[in-house]
Amino acid sequence: MNLDQITQPFLEQFPGDFSGNARQRQTPKVLFSTIEIMGFEKPELIAFNEKLSEEIGLGKIENDKDLAFLNAASLPENIKTYATAYAGHQFGNWAGQLGDGRAIYAGEIQNKDGKKTEIQWKGAGATPYSRHADGRAVLRSSVREYLMSEAMHHLGIPTTRALSLSLTGENVMRDMMYDGNPEYEKGAVMLRTAESFLRFGHFELISAQKEIETLQKLTDFTIENYFPEIDSQSENKYADLFQTISERTDDLMVEWYRVGFVHGVMNTDNMSILSLTIDYGPFSFLDEYDLNFTPNTTDLPGRRYAFGNQGKIAQWNLWQLANALFPLIKDEKVLEKILNDFTEMFWTKHDVMMAKKFGFDTVLESDGPFFTDAQKVMEDLKADYTLFFNQLETLPENSDLKAHFETVFYDRLTDDQFKILENFIKTYRERLEQNMISGEESLALMQKNNPKFILRNYILFECINELNEGKKDLFNKILIALENPYKEIYPEFSKKRPPIYNDQTGCSTLSCSS
Repeated sequence: MNLDQITQPFLEQFPGDFSGNARQRQTPKVLFSTIEIMGFEKPELIAFNEKLSEEIGLGKIENDKDLAFLNAASLPENIKTYATAYAGHQFGNWAGQLGDGRAIYAGEIQNKDGKKTEIQWKGAGATPYSRHADGRAVLRSSVREYLMSEAMHHLGIPTTRALSLSLTGENVMRDMMYDGNPEYEKGAVMLRTAESFLRFGHFELISAQKEIETLQKLTDFTIENYFPEIDSQSENKYADLFQTISERTDDLMVEWYRVGFVHGVMNTDNMSILSLTIDYGPFSFLDEYDLNFTPNTTDLPGRRYAFGNQGKIAQWNLWQLANALFPLIKDEKVLEKILNDFTEMFWTKHDVMMAKKFGFDTVLESDGPFFTDAQKVMEDLKADYTLFFNQLETLPENSDLKAHFETVFYDRLTDDQFKILENFIKTYRERLEQNMISGEESLALMQKNNPKFILRNYILFECINELNEGKKDLFNKILIALENPYKEIYPEFSKKRPPIYNDQTGCSTLSCSS
């Protein structure tokens, strides 16, 4: 591996704490602290994403030094590790300084095409920002992030990515449900990558500390490195940056709704400045369609981060970023217009997305009420979101609707409910007749936008149980399925959550630390 090509330009450009002290503390007026990785003594590599490693310029595993790097066991001298400081609003409340509590950066690498990628471990030890935690990770949460970040990538959704996954050889104490019943779990560490891990919270921290010179330097750095479409010499560059971030965040939310993804903890410190899906904790794909569903037990009973709230919360988070950037933009009206435009832009993009899921060639004026009715039908009848659209794709002209949809609903339909379904399908068929494209083209639209495979929590639950027993068959099968989400590679994955998992912890809801 090209470990000698990893550099740490962030350390050279911004104020930091170079003491190497891992004691949890406030680090005012700095954006990072240098920190060493744990140096695990008996790690074991479980998975290595060789294709991704080649893409980013890191290359193949060639020797024990490469394995030691992936396993967070030991590092070459050129890699100076560090953790960054950021702030954030958590569940709507200002939390002050936060930071990389379980993440430690190796730095960045550049591939032959000039693209730069940041690399960091998750679970490699404590940092000054661990907030009384140990900085370690467990196999359960690491497997979830490794597989889900790759699943999202192959679905075509902007995301951080997973490079490697290892057992650390240690056991880690965790209280999975925050209910006073901690247990030992297998420790793990993963390497993840992104063009940048910068978050809304990085800007919030520096702005709150009134370090305006550093705020400007960080914002200029962001524009010059990650937003080439913005003129770095323009007097409007900071407003242009915020406009672009708002538009990209809008796009990301619509993509989450397209596949039924629920993040579960959309704090501002979990919002990527590049509009990537970041920090996979108590996430879930929808099983039954429910706008009020949250996979996060910490989000109960308020359900701030429920599926149906994600667009609204994204806008709220952008308001906080606007406040952080205001010392540079200095124009309330410009910021308010961008933020107020977010809602209209979201619903316009949302309806275009929904039209494609239903196989419509364009959005008609009557489609708004149709989409609302469709959501109500799915929610009232407890339809599996993914399977519902899959069955619409294969809807024969003269089909037995009960037989065709019997695998979609989580409860058996009453006669009245079946009548609701019949009426909806009748309306849907009438709307399809208004298309200006062929049936084949309509079907192609649906197949491109409706996944056949989603990484359901119960599948992850089964996979984690097997890995804890030293078995990798299901893990490897999932890797194949998630690389081909718009094809039915394994029919056994294309079914709704089995009843035995309805109330199983880890199959629908999890805690923030999961």
